[in-house]
Amino acid sequence: MQKILISGLVLLTCGIFQANAQSASSGGNKDFQQTITTAVPFLNITPDARAGGMGDVGAATSPDANATFWNPGKLSFNKKDMGLAISYNPWLRKLVNDMSLSYLSFYKKLRKEDAIGVSFKYFNLGQVTFTDLNGNVVRDFQPNELSFGLTYSRMLSKSFSLGLGIKYFRSDLVGSYNQGTGGVAKAINSVSADIGAYYTKDLLVGGKNSNLSFGAVINDIGPKVTYTDVSNKNFIPTNLRIGGTYTIETDLYNKFCFSLDANKLMVPSRWDSTGKNPQDMGMLEGMFSSFADSPNGLKGEMKEIILCMGAEYWYNDLFAIRAGYHYENPQNGNRRYANVGIGIRYNAFGLDMAYLIPIQQSNPLAETLRFTLHFDFNAKKKVTGVGEDNSAN
Repeated sequence: MQKILISGLVLLTCGIFQANAQSASSGGNKDFQQTITTAVPFLNITPDARAGGMGDVGAATSPDANATFWNPGKLSFNKKDMGLAISYNPWLRKLVNDMSLSYLSFYKKLRKEDAIGVSFKYFNLGQVTFTDLNGNVVRDFQPNELSFGLTYSRMLSKSFSLGLGIKYFRSDLVGSYNQGTGGVAKAINSVSADIGAYYTKDLLVGGKNSNLSFGAVINDIGPKVTYTDVSNKNFIPTNLRIGGTYTIETDLYNKFCFSLDANKLMVPSRWDSTGKNPQDMGMLEGMFSSFADSPNGLKGEMKEIILCMGAEYWYNDLFAIRAGYHYENPQNGNRRYANVGIGIRYNAFGLDMAYLIPIQQSNPLAETLRFTLHFDFNAKKKVTGVGEDNSAN
Protein backbone atom coordinates (compact mmCIF):
# COMPACT_ATOMS: atom_id res chain seq x y z
CA MET A 1 0.00 0.00 0.00
CA GLN A 2 2.77 2.43 0.81
CA LYS A 3 3.99 2.32 -2.80
CA ILE A 4 0.51 3.26 -4.03
CA LEU A 5 0.38 6.18 -1.60
CA ILE A 6 3.81 7.39 -2.64
CA SER A 7 3.03 7.13 -6.34
CA GLY A 8 -0.15 9.11 -5.90
CA LEU A 9 1.60 11.86 -4.01
CA VAL A 10 4.36 12.09 -6.60
CA LEU A 11 1.76 12.65 -9.31
CA LEU A 12 0.04 15.21 -7.11
CA THR A 13 3.25 17.21 -6.74
CA CYS A 14 3.45 17.48 -10.50
CA GLY A 15 -0.20 18.35 -11.01
CA ILE A 16 0.40 18.51 -14.72
CA PHE A 17 -0.82 15.36 -16.45
CA GLN A 18 -3.63 16.05 -18.87
CA ALA A 19 -6.68 13.83 -19.17
CA ASN A 20 -6.01 12.93 -22.79
CA ALA A 21 -2.40 12.02 -22.01
CA GLN A 22 -3.56 9.66 -19.28
CA SER A 23 -6.14 8.03 -21.53
CA ALA A 24 -3.51 7.54 -24.19
CA SER A 25 -1.17 5.76 -21.83
CA SER A 26 -3.95 3.47 -20.59
CA GLY A 27 -3.94 1.74 -23.92
CA GLY A 28 -0.37 0.63 -23.41
CA ASN A 29 0.74 1.86 -26.81
CA LYS A 30 4.36 2.85 -26.26
CA ASP A 31 4.53 4.44 -29.72
CA PHE A 32 1.81 6.88 -28.72
CA GLN A 33 2.50 7.77 -25.08
CA GLN A 34 6.07 8.17 -23.82
CA THR A 35 5.75 10.45 -20.81
CA ILE A 36 8.94 10.47 -18.76
CA THR A 37 8.39 10.51 -15.00
CA THR A 38 10.91 11.05 -12.20
CA ALA A 39 11.13 11.26 -8.46
CA VAL A 40 11.04 14.68 -6.71
CA PRO A 41 9.49 16.59 -9.66
CA PHE A 42 9.10 19.65 -7.40
CA LEU A 43 12.73 20.50 -8.17
CA ASN A 44 11.68 21.59 -11.67
CA ILE A 45 8.59 23.63 -10.77
CA THR A 46 8.89 27.30 -11.78
CA PRO A 47 9.12 29.29 -8.53
CA ASP A 48 9.04 32.94 -9.60
CA ALA A 49 6.36 35.13 -11.16
CA ARG A 50 8.55 36.80 -13.78
CA ALA A 51 9.39 33.53 -15.52
CA GLY A 52 5.89 32.26 -14.69
CA GLY A 53 4.46 35.11 -16.76
CA MET A 54 6.71 34.33 -19.74
CA GLY A 55 6.03 30.65 -20.38
CA ASP A 56 8.71 29.43 -17.91
CA VAL A 57 11.71 30.87 -19.75
CA GLY A 58 14.85 31.66 -17.78
CA ALA A 59 18.06 30.38 -19.34
CA ALA A 60 19.05 33.72 -20.88
CA THR A 61 16.68 36.35 -19.50
CA SER A 62 18.33 39.32 -17.77
CA PRO A 63 19.65 38.27 -14.35
CA ASP A 64 18.01 38.81 -10.99
CA ALA A 65 18.05 36.98 -7.65
CA ASN A 66 16.16 34.02 -9.17
CA ALA A 67 19.15 33.17 -11.35
CA THR A 68 19.94 30.71 -8.54
CA PHE A 69 17.14 28.57 -9.98
CA TRP A 70 17.29 29.31 -13.70
CA ASN A 71 20.97 29.60 -14.54
CA PRO A 72 23.76 30.02 -11.97
CA GLY A 73 25.95 31.48 -14.71
CA LYS A 74 23.77 34.62 -14.83
CA LEU A 75 24.27 35.52 -11.19
CA SER A 76 27.56 37.41 -11.61
CA PHE A 77 26.00 39.69 -14.26
CA ASN A 78 23.61 41.27 -11.75
CA LYS A 79 24.11 45.05 -11.67
CA LYS A 80 23.23 45.48 -8.01
CA ASP A 81 25.46 44.69 -5.04
CA MET A 82 22.88 42.53 -3.30
CA GLY A 83 19.36 41.30 -3.94
CA LEU A 84 16.57 39.26 -2.40
CA ALA A 85 13.47 37.69 -3.97
CA ILE A 86 10.56 36.02 -2.18
CA SER A 87 8.04 34.00 -4.22
CA TYR A 88 4.75 32.38 -3.27
CA ASN A 89 2.56 30.12 -5.40
CA PRO A 90 -0.81 28.75 -4.24
CA TRP A 91 -0.82 25.30 -5.85
CA LEU A 92 -3.59 23.28 -7.52
CA ARG A 93 -6.28 25.55 -6.08
CA LYS A 94 -8.91 24.03 -8.39
CA LEU A 95 -8.37 20.73 -6.56
CA VAL A 96 -7.30 21.58 -3.00
CA ASN A 97 -6.92 24.70 -0.86
CA ASP A 98 -3.92 23.89 1.33
CA MET A 99 -1.01 23.35 -1.08
CA SER A 100 1.63 25.97 -1.84
CA LEU A 101 5.14 26.46 -3.20
CA SER A 102 7.47 29.06 -1.65
CA TYR A 103 10.89 30.14 -2.85
CA LEU A 104 13.47 32.49 -1.35
CA SER A 105 16.65 33.51 -3.17
CA PHE A 106 19.44 35.88 -2.23
CA TYR A 107 22.68 36.95 -3.90
CA LYS A 108 25.69 39.08 -3.01
CA LYS A 109 28.31 40.43 -5.37
CA LEU A 110 31.77 39.68 -3.96
CA ARG A 111 33.49 41.74 -6.63
CA LYS A 112 32.50 42.99 -10.05
CA GLU A 113 33.40 39.61 -11.54
CA ASP A 114 31.80 37.16 -9.13
CA ALA A 115 28.79 36.58 -6.92
CA ILE A 116 27.41 34.05 -4.50
CA GLY A 117 23.80 33.09 -3.92
CA VAL A 118 21.61 31.02 -1.62
CA SER A 119 18.13 29.66 -2.23
CA PHE A 120 15.42 27.83 -0.33
CA LYS A 121 12.36 26.12 -1.81
CA TYR A 122 9.51 24.68 0.23
CA PHE A 123 6.63 22.67 -1.20
CA ASN A 124 3.69 22.18 1.16
CA LEU A 125 1.40 19.38 -0.03
CA GLY A 126 -1.32 20.05 2.53
CA GLN A 127 -2.97 17.64 4.95
CA VAL A 128 -3.33 13.97 3.94
CA THR A 129 -5.21 11.24 5.80
CA PHE A 130 -3.74 7.76 5.39
CA THR A 131 -6.02 4.73 5.55
CA ASP A 132 -5.50 0.99 5.38
CA LEU A 133 -6.96 -1.31 2.73
CA ASN A 134 -10.22 -1.51 4.70
CA GLY A 135 -10.64 2.25 4.83
CA ASN A 136 -9.69 2.61 8.48
CA VAL A 137 -7.82 5.81 9.36
CA VAL A 138 -4.15 5.15 10.10
CA ARG A 139 -2.96 8.71 10.74
CA ASP A 140 -2.90 12.26 9.44
CA PHE A 141 0.27 13.60 7.86
CA GLN A 142 1.44 16.77 6.10
CA PRO A 143 3.71 15.79 3.19
CA ASN A 144 6.34 18.34 2.27
CA GLU A 145 9.44 18.77 0.11
CA LEU A 146 12.25 21.26 0.41
CA SER A 147 15.62 22.18 -1.02
CA PHE A 148 18.49 24.42 0.05
CA GLY A 149 21.08 25.58 -2.48
CA LEU A 150 24.39 27.43 -2.66
CA THR A 151 25.53 29.09 -5.90
CA TYR A 152 28.76 30.62 -7.14
CA SER A 153 29.11 32.52 -10.42
CA ARG A 154 32.12 34.17 -12.06
CA MET A 155 32.53 36.36 -15.13
CA LEU A 156 35.35 35.05 -17.31
CA SER A 157 35.09 38.02 -19.67
CA LYS A 158 32.90 41.07 -20.19
CA SER A 159 30.43 38.87 -22.04
CA PHE A 160 30.71 35.35 -20.64
CA SER A 161 30.27 33.71 -17.26
CA LEU A 162 30.02 30.29 -15.65
CA GLY A 163 28.17 29.23 -12.52
CA LEU A 164 27.92 26.23 -10.23
CA GLY A 165 25.20 25.34 -7.75
CA ILE A 166 25.06 22.68 -5.05
CA LYS A 167 21.70 21.68 -3.61
CA TYR A 168 20.43 19.57 -0.74
CA PHE A 169 16.85 18.37 -1.03
CA ARG A 170 14.43 16.40 1.09
CA SER A 171 11.16 14.80 0.02
CA ASP A 172 8.94 13.53 2.83
CA LEU A 173 5.72 12.21 1.32
CA VAL A 174 4.65 9.68 3.95
CA GLY A 175 7.11 10.12 6.82
CA SER A 176 8.68 7.05 8.40
CA TYR A 177 6.02 4.45 7.79
CA ASN A 178 6.05 0.69 8.38
CA GLN A 179 3.14 -1.16 6.86
CA GLY A 180 3.58 -4.07 9.25
CA THR A 181 4.05 -6.64 6.48
CA GLY A 182 7.62 -5.78 5.61
CA GLY A 183 6.83 -2.67 3.59
CA VAL A 184 8.71 0.43 4.74
CA ALA A 185 8.53 3.98 3.45
CA LYS A 186 10.96 6.77 4.25
CA ALA A 187 11.86 10.31 3.30
CA ILE A 188 14.40 11.06 0.59
CA ASN A 189 17.52 13.02 1.55
CA SER A 190 19.95 13.66 -1.28
CA VAL A 191 22.02 16.24 -3.16
CA SER A 192 22.28 17.53 -6.72
CA ALA A 193 24.34 20.00 -8.71
CA ASP A 194 23.62 22.71 -11.31
CA ILE A 195 26.09 24.01 -13.86
CA GLY A 196 25.34 26.92 -16.18
CA ALA A 197 26.88 29.25 -18.75
CA TYR A 198 25.72 32.68 -19.84
CA TYR A 199 26.76 34.92 -22.73
CA THR A 200 25.52 38.46 -23.31
CA LYS A 201 26.46 41.04 -25.94
CA ASP A 202 25.28 44.63 -26.43
CA LEU A 203 24.49 45.54 -30.02
CA LEU A 204 23.43 48.56 -32.07
CA VAL A 205 20.64 47.54 -34.48
CA GLY A 206 19.12 50.18 -36.71
CA GLY A 207 20.53 52.86 -34.48
CA LYS A 208 18.80 51.39 -31.41
CA ASN A 209 20.39 49.83 -28.32
CA SER A 210 19.83 46.11 -28.19
CA ASN A 211 21.22 43.03 -26.50
CA LEU A 212 21.54 39.37 -27.41
CA SER A 213 22.00 36.77 -24.67
CA PHE A 214 22.38 32.99 -24.63
CA GLY A 215 22.27 30.56 -21.74
CA ALA A 216 22.79 26.84 -21.21
CA VAL A 217 22.34 25.00 -17.94
CA ILE A 218 22.03 21.47 -16.61
CA ASN A 219 19.96 21.39 -13.44
CA ASP A 220 19.87 18.71 -10.76
CA ILE A 221 22.68 16.37 -11.66
CA GLY A 222 22.47 13.80 -8.91
CA PRO A 223 22.17 10.14 -7.90
CA LYS A 224 19.02 8.06 -8.13
CA VAL A 225 16.76 8.07 -5.07
CA THR A 226 14.09 5.89 -3.50
CA TYR A 227 11.19 6.22 -1.08
CA THR A 228 11.21 2.50 -0.28
CA ASP A 229 14.09 0.10 -0.92
CA VAL A 230 17.36 0.18 -2.85
CA SER A 231 15.95 -2.09 -5.57
CA ASN A 232 13.38 0.54 -6.52
CA LYS A 233 15.50 3.64 -7.21
CA ASN A 234 14.29 6.39 -9.53
CA PHE A 235 16.04 9.15 -11.45
CA ILE A 236 15.70 12.74 -10.30
CA PRO A 237 14.63 15.37 -12.92
CA THR A 238 18.03 16.23 -14.39
CA ASN A 239 17.19 18.82 -17.04
CA LEU A 240 19.11 20.42 -19.90
CA ARG A 241 17.92 23.94 -20.71
CA ILE A 242 19.21 26.02 -23.65
CA GLY A 243 17.81 29.44 -24.44
CA GLY A 244 18.24 32.87 -25.95
CA THR A 245 16.87 36.36 -25.33
CA TYR A 246 16.81 39.38 -27.61
CA THR A 247 16.19 42.82 -26.08
CA ILE A 248 15.69 46.08 -27.97
CA GLU A 249 15.11 49.63 -26.72
CA THR A 250 12.81 51.36 -29.17
CA ASP A 251 13.38 54.69 -27.40
CA LEU A 252 14.38 56.04 -23.98
CA TYR A 253 11.21 54.74 -22.35
CA ASN A 254 10.16 51.55 -24.16
CA LYS A 255 11.92 48.21 -24.21
CA PHE A 256 10.92 44.79 -25.56
CA CYS A 257 12.39 41.37 -24.71
CA PHE A 258 11.77 38.10 -26.57
CA SER A 259 12.91 34.75 -25.12
CA LEU A 260 12.91 31.11 -26.20
CA ASP A 261 14.01 28.09 -24.13
CA ALA A 262 14.28 24.41 -25.10
CA ASN A 263 14.25 21.82 -22.30
CA LYS A 264 15.21 18.15 -22.39
CA LEU A 265 14.97 15.80 -19.42
CA MET A 266 18.23 13.86 -19.19
CA VAL A 267 16.38 10.80 -17.93
CA PRO A 268 16.03 7.45 -19.74
CA SER A 269 12.83 6.76 -21.59
CA ARG A 270 10.48 4.15 -20.17
CA TRP A 271 10.82 2.38 -23.50
CA ASP A 272 14.56 2.12 -23.97
CA SER A 273 15.35 1.27 -27.60
CA THR A 274 18.56 -0.50 -26.53
CA GLY A 275 16.56 -3.12 -24.67
CA LYS A 276 18.20 -2.27 -21.35
CA ASN A 277 16.00 -1.65 -18.35
CA PRO A 278 16.47 1.99 -17.20
CA GLN A 279 16.10 0.69 -13.66
CA ASP A 280 19.51 -0.95 -14.06
CA MET A 281 21.24 2.24 -15.26
CA GLY A 282 23.37 4.48 -13.10
CA MET A 283 23.21 8.27 -13.00
CA LEU A 284 25.71 9.06 -15.77
CA GLU A 285 24.62 6.22 -18.03
CA GLY A 286 21.04 7.34 -17.72
CA MET A 287 21.89 10.97 -18.50
CA PHE A 288 23.81 10.21 -21.69
CA SER A 289 21.51 7.43 -22.91
CA SER A 290 18.55 9.84 -22.70
CA PHE A 291 19.64 11.43 -25.99
CA ALA A 292 19.35 8.25 -28.05
CA ASP A 293 17.01 5.81 -26.33
CA SER A 294 13.62 6.61 -27.86
CA PRO A 295 12.09 3.67 -29.71
CA ASN A 296 10.98 6.16 -32.37
CA GLY A 297 14.52 7.31 -33.06
CA LEU A 298 15.37 10.95 -33.68
CA LYS A 299 11.71 11.81 -34.17
CA GLY A 300 10.94 10.46 -30.72
CA GLU A 301 13.84 12.34 -29.15
CA MET A 302 12.66 15.61 -30.69
CA LYS A 303 9.20 15.07 -29.22
CA GLU A 304 10.76 14.96 -25.76
CA ILE A 305 11.90 18.60 -26.07
CA ILE A 306 9.75 21.11 -24.19
CA LEU A 307 9.54 24.58 -25.74
CA CYS A 308 8.98 27.71 -23.68
CA MET A 309 8.61 31.14 -25.23
CA GLY A 310 7.90 34.52 -23.72
CA ALA A 311 7.80 38.25 -24.35
CA GLU A 312 8.22 41.18 -22.00
CA TYR A 313 7.55 44.90 -22.41
CA TRP A 314 9.01 47.51 -20.05
CA TYR A 315 8.05 51.16 -19.78
CA ASN A 316 10.87 53.26 -18.34
CA ASP A 317 12.10 50.25 -16.32
CA LEU A 318 9.13 50.86 -13.99
CA PHE A 319 6.24 48.79 -15.34
CA ALA A 320 6.22 45.50 -17.30
CA ILE A 321 3.66 43.44 -19.19
CA ARG A 322 4.48 39.79 -19.95
CA ALA A 323 3.07 36.88 -21.93
CA GLY A 324 4.31 33.39 -22.70
CA TYR A 325 3.53 29.90 -23.92
CA HIS A 326 4.68 26.48 -22.68
CA TYR A 327 4.49 23.53 -25.08
CA GLU A 328 5.02 19.83 -24.49
CA ASN A 329 4.29 17.20 -27.15
CA PRO A 330 0.98 15.33 -26.61
CA GLN A 331 2.86 12.03 -26.58
CA ASN A 332 5.22 13.19 -23.85
CA GLY A 333 3.01 14.70 -21.17
CA ASN A 334 0.91 17.21 -23.12
CA ARG A 335 1.47 20.17 -20.79
CA ARG A 336 0.35 23.16 -22.84
CA TYR A 337 -0.59 26.48 -21.34
CA ALA A 338 -0.28 30.22 -21.80
CA ASN A 339 0.89 32.73 -19.21
CA VAL A 340 0.40 36.42 -18.60
CA GLY A 341 1.98 38.66 -16.00
CA ILE A 342 2.88 42.14 -14.86
CA GLY A 343 5.83 43.65 -13.02
CA ILE A 344 6.54 46.84 -11.09
CA ARG A 345 9.90 48.29 -10.04
CA TYR A 346 10.37 51.36 -7.88
CA ASN A 347 13.75 52.18 -6.33
CA ALA A 348 14.81 49.11 -4.31
CA PHE A 349 11.39 47.43 -4.43
CA GLY A 350 9.76 45.22 -7.06
CA LEU A 351 6.63 43.12 -7.46
CA ASP A 352 5.81 40.49 -10.09
CA MET A 353 2.53 38.64 -10.61
CA ALA A 354 1.67 35.87 -13.08
CA TYR A 355 -1.40 33.89 -14.12
CA LEU A 356 -1.60 30.55 -15.94
CA ILE A 357 -4.19 29.95 -18.67
CA PRO A 358 -4.62 26.27 -19.69
CA ILE A 359 -5.01 25.42 -23.35
CA GLN A 360 -7.13 22.38 -22.51
CA GLN A 361 -9.99 21.87 -20.10
CA SER A 362 -9.64 20.01 -16.79
CA ASN A 363 -6.05 21.13 -16.31
CA PRO A 364 -5.22 20.97 -12.56
CA LEU A 365 -2.86 23.93 -12.99
CA ALA A 366 -5.64 26.19 -14.29
CA GLU A 367 -5.80 29.62 -12.64
CA THR A 368 -2.40 29.19 -10.99
CA LEU A 369 -1.18 32.49 -9.53
CA ARG A 370 2.42 33.41 -8.73
CA PHE A 371 3.73 36.33 -6.70
CA THR A 372 7.31 37.53 -6.27
CA LEU A 373 8.68 40.40 -4.17
CA HIS A 374 12.10 41.85 -5.04
CA PHE A 375 14.36 43.88 -2.78
CA ASP A 376 17.66 45.42 -3.89
CA PHE A 377 20.21 46.60 -1.37
CA ASN A 378 23.02 49.09 -1.92
CA ALA A 379 21.70 49.65 -5.42
CA LYS A 380 24.21 51.17 -7.78
CA LYS A 381 23.37 54.15 -9.92
CA LYS A 382 21.50 53.21 -13.07
CA VAL A 383 23.65 53.03 -16.18
CA THR A 384 22.13 53.78 -19.59
CA GLY A 385 22.02 50.96 -22.12
CA VAL A 386 20.48 47.55 -22.52
CA GLY A 387 23.56 45.81 -21.15
CA GLU A 388 22.98 47.62 -17.86
CA ASP A 389 19.39 46.42 -17.58
CA ASN A 390 17.64 47.26 -14.30
CA SER A 391 14.31 45.69 -15.13
CA ALA A 392 15.14 42.27 -13.76
CA ASN A 393 16.84 43.53 -10.66
